[in-house]
Amino acid sequence: MTWPARHLSRSIARPPRDVIAFAGDPANLPRWAAGLSSGIRNDGGRWLADSPLGDIEVAFVGPIEAGVLDHDVRLPDGTVVHNPLRILRNDGGSEVVFTLYRRDGVTDAEFDEDAAAIESDLEALEAVMTG
Repeated sequence: MTWPARHLSRSIARPPRDVIAFAGDPANLPRWAAGLSSGIRNDGGRWLADSPLGDIEVAFVGPIEAGVLDHDVRLPDGTVVHNPLRILRNDGGSEVVFTLYRRDGVTDAEFDEDAAAIESDLEALEAVMTG
């Protein structure tokens, strides 16, 4: 089985190594990922953030140094949401590509809202990297 997917991307005028170093550090997530804007903390090697349902865990599953910033988000109920994120070389800069999967039960409106939120996050990442 597969889910429908939408690829969202943003060009950033910085070398991939810079984008990877910044975006691949969980401590920086609140600076560009709105869903984690309330903060993230390292608790014994696990990166945790508050959510309305309780703590969520964010884990990069890499290899980060290769520009694979895939990250798994473990929800309080134990559900794991896999989020593919790649940093690709785009001439002298970078292309950041997030793959949004439409999971079972997600409406068209919810899928569009998720995509808009990711677009905002990618815009924020660009602003932080080039500001």
